[in-house]
Amino acid sequence: MRTGPNVTSETGKRRLPIGIQTFREVREDGHYYVDKTGFALRLIAEGKHYFLSRPRRFGKSLFVDTLKELFEGSRDLFVGLEAHDHWDWSVQYPVVRLEFGRGDYAQAGHLHTNLMAQLESIDRQTGLRSACDSGPERLAYLLEMLRLRGGQRVVVLVDEYDKPILDALHKPDIAKANRNYLRGLYSVIKSCDAHVRFCFLTGVSKFSKVSLFSGLNNLRDITLNPKYSSICGYSEYDLDEVFAPELEGLDRDRIRDWYNGYSWGGAERVYNPFDVLLLLSDRVFKPWWYETGTPTFLIERLAEDGVPWHILDGLRASEQLLSTFDVGRIAPEALLFQTGYLTVVATEERDDGVSYRLGFPNREVRQSLNRSLLNDLLGSGWKRDWERDRLIRALKVGDLARMKGLLRSLLAGIPHQWHGRNPMAEYEGFYASVLYGHFSATGAEVRAEESGSAGRADLCVRAFGRVYIFEFKMHGRGGAATAMAQLKTRGYADRYRALGEPIHLVAVEFSPDTRNLTGFETETV
Repeated sequence: MRTGPNVTSETGKRRLPIGIQTFREVREDGHYYVDKTGFALRLIAEGKHYFLSRPRRFGKSLFVDTLKELFEGSRDLFVGLEAHDHWDWSVQYPVVRLEFGRGDYAQAGHLHTNLMAQLESIDRQTGLRSACDSGPERLAYLLEMLRLRGGQRVVVLVDEYDKPILDALHKPDIAKANRNYLRGLYSVIKSCDAHVRFCFLTGVSKFSKVSLFSGLNNLRDITLNPKYSSICGYSEYDLDEVFAPELEGLDRDRIRDWYNGYSWGGAERVYNPFDVLLLLSDRVFKPWWYETGTPTFLIERLAEDGVPWHILDGLRASEQLLSTFDVGRIAPEALLFQTGYLTVVATEERDDGVSYRLGFPNREVRQSLNRSLLNDLLGSGWKRDWERDRLIRALKVGDLARMKGLLRSLLAGIPHQWHGRNPMAEYEGFYASVLYGHFSATGAEVRAEESGSAGRADLCVRAFGRVYIFEFKMHGRGGAATAMAQLKTRGYADRYRALGEPIHLVAVEFSPDTRNLTGFETETV
């Protein structure tokens, strides 16, 4: 049965807008819609030129399309939404929308071809014609003519503004050429400011203003603005109110554990819409979002930079560092944050600015990313899955003897040549990273270097109603006996006693010669 914006079926259910990025289709065909029009009104009231960065599949394109329909005066689509009674529908604005989501921008010259095709399409729709061969000049002509013809200033919307650069990062010369081309294009928006009513650019990455927006330096970046932290994504309220008819039979705590947790500096945390919609459709908990794009480039960068895995969940970064993104100059923290594999866990006001503590947003990302890191190190396949299943069984019953054998097998499987090119291989941090990734890949709650009143435990694992606290030592630096004494005298278990769960102390000694375990002592308290 076809339903309109305010009509539901007899069951109270609507259609799930899976993969739909068109506001008109969502509203006219009776899909669920989380009202984001209040954010649109606030943006328009408070400023003119905006930039927003969010990970892929977070609803950016749908929000851009919502802005388009709002400015074009599509009143009927907004019935029942916040904007309906707070917008002047008597005025319609011309809209120029550029989308760079399609195309192979790793080919030299493709960006220009793509842009000219988009401008040609706008020419046909508006009846305007420009003889300019340059993309920036043609855009400038279009903005001026649209303003002069209708009297209203033009709204400029750019979706996936950065894809022409990201697609070509493995070809630095083309990536730089695309960046420079876009810099010239976006500078037109400022030079034609008299003809522009509103401007909104969005994408995944946050290239520095110096590299890409030097000609559009009046952009207001709302990426980490707490007021707009939930401009994309679903809040707890959205899930419970909008999707209430779909939640029956699903464990809300489990949904939260798997998919909630994304934050950009605000108190409110949000869900990835893609995860929620696929879960509600198929009723299966799995890494829906993660599986839509294997982060090969990300995994390779982390390996090349020698970033210890176990410190990812707890990294600290300044806003400036999170914006350090350019061709040939990408900080790992910025890459992980902007692509959605790390999120803001806490903020701290300092004399030199705001400091952000980053962490994995949820089970999906923590578990899936660590599996990818392990697969890159050890290879994937049935044997790796079998070993992970055995480790899960050992965690469930507290079988520490089996765990010892599994960890030995894991370390023995690391290729010899990998040790030679990794400077961390002679230190405890290397083993902490590998074990952190192995336990995280099981879905367990894992904390590295968790602080307590008497120091920091190397690794804490909580799974299946049990707590495992690890202390690592290299051979010749104290050994397993010293590690066990440290576990007990520093009272690392104290913070977990109130849980009433078995607590297993595990002291592990590693040898840089054998690159494996040489000591393994345990005690349950």
